[in-house]
Amino acid sequence: MLAGLRLGLEKTRHRLVVHDRNPRKLRDLKKRYAVAVEPDLNRAVQQADVLIVAVRPSSVRELLQSVGKAIGKVNRAPLKRKTLGRKTLAVSLAAGVPLRLLSKVAGPPVQWARAMPSPLCRSGRGLTAVTFSRTLPRADRKRVHDLFASFGQVVEIPENKFDAFTVTYSCSHGYHALATLVRAAQAAGLDRNTALLASAHALADGIIAWRDGKRSLESLLEEATTPGGIAAATAAKMDSAGYGRAVRQGVAAGLRRARTNARK
Repeated sequence: MLAGLRLGLEKTRHRLVVHDRNPRKLRDLKKRYAVAVEPDLNRAVQQADVLIVAVRPSSVRELLQSVGKAIGKVNRAPLKRKTLGRKTLAVSLAAGVPLRLLSKVAGPPVQWARAMPSPLCRSGRGLTAVTFSRTLPRADRKRVHDLFASFGQVVEIPENKFDAFTVTYSCSHGYHALATLVRAAQAAGLDRNTALLASAHALADGIIAWRDGKRSLESLLEEATTPGGIAAATAAKMDSAGYGRAVRQGVAAGLRRARTNARK
């Protein structure tokens, strides 16, 4: 996400300040992305116009308790009296952790949105889902949307669809499929470089042709799997071996994990 924000920095004009309790991580982030770093959470919160919470779901509760205390200190400071009563805008990137839990842990001074940016945002070709609390003002919704739009496409969806999107949109599906196809191609006799070239073309270039063109996915699939042909035999065997069932089971497992995160 920092890499993507750096790409769009001239357009968005954000000043990026990063906090982490691990000094080594902070030094690495500063060196890699040329961002300002702040080892003290209270000072980081004091500088923040928008808070981005980017930790593992299991770490959310502990961090938000600390953030809530930091916000309280900021609002009690003499120079901040004019901002008393103002809500802090925060965006959580923690998968599976719902808005109700975020609001409960951090307390009423914080107004929440959730976002799920793809790792591909580092190249400016990201896809981010966003969802908002019902009380979040339209202007703040736009601020969140524009922030993530600086490094890719943004789609707003209801929170009850968020976990299904998170499970589905992950680039891990593509990497997993590529790795699996490459191994099968090598077993069939191709060297690794040729197997990678052929497999990447089958997956990436085929999908780009569908996305950039005007033909439906169904018509392209029908064209590619000519009856009696090699592709048709390959796809039929994959389906009969349980390809569709395996994908459905994988998605279901991801949803269960997301629901487990929500209960922590």
